[in-house]
Amino acid sequence: MTLTRFFSAAIAAGFLATTAYAGEIMIKDPYVRSSTPTSKTGAAFFSLMNHTDADDRLIAASSDVAGRVELHTHLEDANGVMRMTEIEGGIPIAAGGMHVLKRGGDHVMFMGLSEPLVQGSEVTVTLTFEKAGEVEVQIPVDHERKPDHAAMSH
Repeated sequence: MTLTRFFSAAIAAGFLATTAYAGEIMIKDPYVRSSTPTSKTGAAFFSLMNHTDADDRLIAASSDVAGRVELHTHLEDANGVMRMTEIEGGIPIAAGGMHVLKRGGDHVMFMGLSEPLVQGSEVTVTLTFEKAGEVEVQIPVDHERKPDHAAMSH
């Protein structure tokens, strides 16, 4: 095997390892983290890409690693203070579009973690979509990821 083929195969394997599908919804580049090793909360971040011609919506998330799992976002209040709040009605993903869940924005929030999120381990999360249904995703724990990981243009 040539070096070029080897690296192409390695890149493809890495892409597939960090991509999951719910029908035609692609979950790309997922990771989960907590703010401290002993934190009782954590959050997951990833990109949702809708490869259909119909709008869909992420309506719920669940995992055995936490007592509660909710879809959250950050909103600015009347005093200019950013507050985290649960998203009512889910996260829309337009037909042919993409929605990025990122730090400081929309994310999946884990509350009441049953054990610490250990760097390099994986968390099983079930994402529920209005049309695409349920998809189980293995999300790696990555406390070292930089906040702007999902800054991509489409």
